[in-house]
Amino acid sequence: MMHIPRFTRTLMGAALLSLPLSLTAAVEQEPLLPLDDLRTFADVYNQIRIGYVEEIDDSTLLEYAIQGMLMSLDPHSVYLTKDAFEDLQSNTTGEFSGLGLEVGMEDGYVKIIAPIDGSPAAEAGLQTGDIILKLDKQPVKGMSLNEAIDEMRGPKGSEIQLTIGRPGETEPFEVTLKRDTIKVASVRERELEPGYGYIRIAQFQNHTGEDVSASLSKLKEKGKLKGLVLDLRNNPGGVLRASVDVADLFMDGGLVVYTEGRLANSDVRYEAQPADSTDGIPMVVLINGGSASASEIVAGALQDHGRAVIMGTNSFGKGSVQTVLPISESRAVKLTTALYFTPNGRSIQASGIEPDIQVERARVTAYDTSRQISEADLSGHLDNANGDAGRPASRSVNGLLATDNQLYEALTLLKGVNILGLRDKRARAAAALDSES
Repeated sequence: MMHIPRFTRTLMGAALLSLPLSLTAAVEQEPLLPLDDLRTFADVYNQIRIGYVEEIDDSTLLEYAIQGMLMSLDPHSVYLTKDAFEDLQSNTTGEFSGLGLEVGMEDGYVKIIAPIDGSPAAEAGLQTGDIILKLDKQPVKGMSLNEAIDEMRGPKGSEIQLTIGRPGETEPFEVTLKRDTIKVASVRERELEPGYGYIRIAQFQNHTGEDVSASLSKLKEKGKLKGLVLDLRNNPGGVLRASVDVADLFMDGGLVVYTEGRLANSDVRYEAQPADSTDGIPMVVLINGGSASASEIVAGALQDHGRAVIMGTNSFGKGSVQTVLPISESRAVKLTTALYFTPNGRSIQASGIEPDIQVERARVTAYDTSRQISEADLSGHLDNANGDAGRPASRSVNGLLATDNQLYEALTLLKGVNILGLRDKRARAAAALDSES
C-alpha cells in the first residue's frame, strides 16, 4: 500500500498561489492505477539499470524519472531540489545571488522571460525573448530547466559566458556576465512632470502592495496628481496576493481575478475593497512581452474595469497557477493546478493581455528645430499682448522621447485626457451659467 506523507503548503517566488490540495482526495477520485503502464515503466527502468553504458544508482534514476514526468506537463511544473527550493523562497524577499534572469523552457532551450532591473543580465543588455543556447560553451539543449539554472548559479564575482540567440539576429552572440547579489527594488517612483506621477514595479514581492501605497503618498506630497503611469514592463510576476493588493489600490471595489482548476477547492475569487486610493485619476499601464503572471493580473483587472488605458505590446501570457507541494524537508514539486481569469472571464494563458493602444519600443530622434525662424525672430515684430515672448519646449519631455518612447506616449496621453477633461468641465460650467440666465 502506498504511503502518502502529510505536507504543508507554502506560497513563494514564482509560484502564484498555494491552494489547499488533498492528495488523499485525488487518490479516492482515481482509485485504479494503470497497471499495464506501470509494468512498462518498470521494464524500461530495469533495462536502463542493467544495460545503460554507465552505472546509475536507483535514487538518481528515479529522480530523473520524476524530472522528466514534470517537464512533460508544461514549462512551469518542475521538481525542486534542495537548492531550487531555497531559491524559490528567497525570491519573495527581494535578495538572492545570480545573474538576475527570469527564465522558462521553450523547445528544449532556456528562454529569457525578463531580466531583473539593475541585475548583471539587464546591464549586459539581455532582452525578453532571447534564447540561451550555451552556458560556458556547454549546449543547453537536453538540460532540464533546473540543471540550466544550477549552471548559472555560482559564487558572487565569478563569471559565466552565455551564448545567446536573438530573434531578428542572423548569428548567435556571446555575453560574459559576472554573478552578483541581486537586490530587487520592487517599487520605485518619480514625478515625470508636475502633477504626473510614475510608479515602476519590477517584481511582485510580499510587501509590494504596501510599497506602491507608500509611493503614491510620496507623489501626492509633491502636489495634486492629475495622472499616473504604472510601469509593468519586464515584470515577470511573483506573489499573487501582492498583485491583488496593487490592483486594489486603483479600484473602487469589484473582482480582481479568479482561478479555476480540476479540484473544487482550487476555485478562488479575489475582490478589491471599495476605496480607490487615487480618486479615479487617469492612468496608463505599460506592458510588454516581459510582463507575465502577476503583472498580467493587474493589467487585466484594470483593463476590464475600464480603470486604466493599457499601452505597449502584448504581454507574455502566463495565466497558470503553480502550487508548491513539499514532499520532504528539502524537496518539493511545483505543480500547475489551476488557470486564472480576468474579471470579464478572459484566460490569459498563452494569449496574454492585448494593449488598448499598441506602442512598440523604438529609438526616436527629434528634429533639431533650433534653427527654425518664427515670428518672434523677425525684426520689428509686434509683442504678444500678454507679454509672453514664447515658451521653450520642455527639455525633460524631449529627453524622455529619446530615451523611452513608450513612456513618452503614456505621458502625452495623460496630458491629453486632462486637457479634454478641463475643457469639458468649463463647457458644463458655461452651460450651467447660460441656463441660469
